[in-house]
Amino acid sequence: MFIVVGLGNPGREYEQTRHNIGFITINALAEKYGVKIDHLKFNALTASAMIGTEKVLFMKPQTYMNNSGEAVGEAARFYKVPPENILVISDDINFEPGFMRIRRKGSAGGHNGLKSIINHLGSEDFPRIKMGVGAKVHPDEDLADHVLGKFNREDIDTMNDTIKKAVHASELIVSGDFDEAMNLYNTKKKKNTEEEETLEVSAE
Repeated sequence: MFIVVGLGNPGREYEQTRHNIGFITINALAEKYGVKIDHLKFNALTASAMIGTEKVLFMKPQTYMNNSGEAVGEAARFYKVPPENILVISDDINFEPGFMRIRRKGSAGGHNGLKSIINHLGSEDFPRIKMGVGAKVHPDEDLADHVLGKFNREDIDTMNDTIKKAVHASELIVSGDFDEAMNLYNTKKKKNTEEEETLEVSAE
């Protein structure tokens, strides 16, 4: 069994923000498999599906970003799912929109959602897909304002294309084709100078 987690914040005011790219991507993944992530369990909205021969639990933690690990840890313990079978999709402000980084494991890198998951799982050994949302435009801009803001119009098409790639990468990872996912979708683009965070997309 796999758990696939999209990170974000609950509430209409956060729906189209950079910090909710994980929610947006997992919604797209669930839509492809004909399910809606709307069953409240483990302090998260969940849905079950089959990807190939693997049973998958889709999760959108409702604990707000900084406490995402509460939901993930509870589900992992209930289903006895090891960290290596928990795929987490999150934003990354270290990289520009369109950048995607897939890793088998790693540190939180300054991302509070990943930090919470590491704390509650007691392990860094879970795969993750990090999606670039871009750094702050102005150095004096508040980081929270940036990640809780919406994408610039010129980034919408790029992000929608990246979401499609992340959906396919998720399928490959769940199906055991991790190396193929990395070979296809690990992009190499200029690194931003900021820390890390999370996002989302809309034509607004």
